Amino acid sequence: MYYDTTLFMTAGNPTTKNRSDEMLWGFWYPALRSEQVRGRKLVRAMLLDVPLVLGRDSAGKAFALRDVCPHRAFPLSFGQFDGKTVECAYHGWQFEAHTGQCQAIPSLTADSKLKCERIYAGSFPCEERDGYIWCFMNNPEGRTLETPPPPAPELLTFSVHYQMAHLWADLPCGVDQAIIGLMDPAHGPFVHQAWWWRSRRSIREKQKQFEPIPNGFRMSPHAPSANSAPYKILKLLTGEPATTMIDFVLPNQRFEQIRAGRYWLSSRTTVTPIRSDLCRLDFCAAWNILTWFPVVSFIIHVFGPRFIRQDTEVIEKQALGLKYEDRMMLVDDADRQARWYFELKAAYLESRRTGAPIKNPLEGLITLRWRS
Repeated sequence: MYYDTTLFMTAGNPTTKNRSDEMLWGFWYPALRSEQVRGRKLVRAMLLDVPLVLGRDSAGKAFALRDVCPHRAFPLSFGQFDGKTVECAYHGWQFEAHTGQCQAIPSLTADSKLKCERIYAGSFPCEERDGYIWCFMNNPEGRTLETPPPPAPELLTFSVHYQMAHLWADLPCGVDQAIIGLMDPAHGPFVHQAWWWRSRRSIREKQKQFEPIPNGFRMSPHAPSANSAPYKILKLLTGEPATTMIDFVLPNQRFEQIRAGRYWLSSRTTVTPIRSDLCRLDFCAAWNILTWFPVVSFIIHVFGPRFIRQDTEVIEKQALGLKYEDRMMLVDDADRQARWYFELKAAYLESRRTGAPIKNPLEGLITLRWRS
């Protein structure tokens, strides 16, 4: 089966008309890692082509404002912060950190009729989860929401005691290109060749079952690939047969849960659009596997960056071709997850437009077969 992506994605070609709907609004996105925002320091960030300034109030609670003063468009991140209000460095206008409401305009005289409290800098709801500060991006202007957003995403854990790790990398591409790369099952033996992982000689036929879940799809629980070394190591360490389950959920999240008896590893990978031509990959993992011995931490921190670097190099090289040809093919079952992503995205945009429920492209259990 052949499927053309041209109608759905832009690849950075100057001759290709950019589509603002490449970025999905109405979701939580990780803006920064928690450790990047400390004390009363104001920190700049960018999400979905929206400039943000983040900080912490006097109680340590994170906030995010649109990094544009409504007066003269001066970046608020150059200003001062006293733990409660952000002061613009240009004319001294002050804004409440969480709501963006203007608190003072120093140039106003005592008899001025201007009500500064009616002026707002754009603001975005913030929550901290799993070592990240998440922002709810409902609109580019940071207009106030009519109803509170749902809770921010949280990585599932299955015991009281566990360890956690974070990895990250910039990806020089549009969000669609990055996400379909994230869920691509066929590139591993060619991009991630290594003696401790797999090689071309390890290619074999795979068969996996998928099912619909809210805003996404799931690779149903199954025994991990027999040609994957990390899963063999896990079985050796735990003495238990492992099972894995993988979810993709709009707008950008891939969850994987690996269980082996009482041991588990839970991970989430997000691909967050920073600009139309730049994304950030954030990987977060938690586990209770031999926490007294740093074998899992070693695998994640040593082999993980190599994996991410290999994917980044592929994206950089692919960009050379996409300058001249933005038409990409999705072929048979190996690319079916990418097709589902585009269909889910289109269904979500239609739901936002009409208010109708999202129609999931999966109507029930589906079995896919490919070689990798």
